[in-house]
This record gives sequence, C-alpha cells and structure tokens, in this order.
Amino acid sequence: MFWAADSADGSECHGEGKVQSVKTENTGEDMEQMAKEQDRETDKQAILSETEGHRKQMLSNQMAWRKANLASKLAIDNLEKDELLQGGDSLRQRKATKESLVQTSSDITESLMGISRMMAQQVQQSKETIGTLATSSRTVQETNDEFKSMTGTIHLGRKLILKYNRRELTDKLLIFLALALFLATVLYILKKRLFPFI
Repeated sequence: MFWAADSADGSECHGEGKVQSVKTENTGEDMEQMAKEQDRETDKQAILSETEGHRKQMLSNQMAWRKANLASKLAIDNLEKDELLQGGDSLRQRKATKESLVQTSSDITESLMGISRMMAQQVQQSKETIGTLATSSRTVQETNDEFKSMTGTIHLGRKLILKYNRRELTDKLLIFLALALFLATVLYILKKRLFPFI
C-alpha cells in the first residue's frame, strides 16, 4: 500500500535528520576545541557561549524532530487501524481515508524536512561562526605580535635616548672644564704679561 511509500519517506527524513544532528554535534565539539585553544579569556568565553546557544538550539530541534516523527508514526498507525477496523466500507470512504492519510503524511514529511533544513542552517551558521572566530583570533594574534615587536623597538629607542642624554651631559661637562681651563690659561698669560712682578 501507499503507507510503505510514506514510511520510506519518513525513514529517509529520519536518516537525514540523524546525519544533520551528528554534523551539528561535531561542529559543537570543533567549536569547544577551538575555544580551548584561544589565548584570551574573552575569546574563549565568546566561543563557549556561542557553542552553548547552538547546543540548546540543536536539542530543541531534536525534540521537535522526535515529536514530529512520533506524530507521523501515530498518524500512520491510527489510519492503518481505522482501515483494518472498517474493512468493508465503500470505495469512496477508502479513497477519502487514503487522501487524508496522504495529506497527513505529506504534512508530517514537510515538517520533518523543515526541521532538517533548520538543522542544516544551524550547522552552516556554526561553521561560519567558527571561521569568523578563527579569523578574528588570527588577527588578534598578529596584532599582539606587532605590539610585541613595537614594544621591543620602543624599549631600544628609550635606551638610545637615555644613552645620548648621558653623553650630552658628559659633553657639556667636558666643554665647561675646557672653557674653564682656557680662561685660566688666558688669565695666567695676561697676568704674566701685564703684571710680571706679581
């Protein structure tokens, strides 16, 4: 009967849902691993917070998936039971029952596919978030390295400035001593020439 086709559609959706669930769990584990590798605590907390949000959404999606799956199975079981109990009804009543069953099964399949698409979007968002966080982490690391090299350059410049300041002080002292010696020599010569008797 056509329930076999509906059941196959449900199994296919169920399998796809499980695949998406596993992908989402793996992405969550990747995000947690990336959080552990972060140097800065703020980056680590941001990634863990994002991961927790995705995990809660995944659990919510899994619950909705299970409820939809259970509702689908119950609807199919009820329709099968009704058909078995009614056994000899008219062709028109069977056709109406089949149409309602097909519609119900179609609605449930569409619901399952919607949940599957939602889970796929969550996985994609998680991947994009991981990529963005990895890029920002790399940028922060590069900036940190630049600051370290600039700090080294500034420290070296400071040492040179202190060295030149000391040398300037030494030069001023030497110039002052040379000028004092020159003036003393000039005074001595003037004294000997102008006042030879003193």
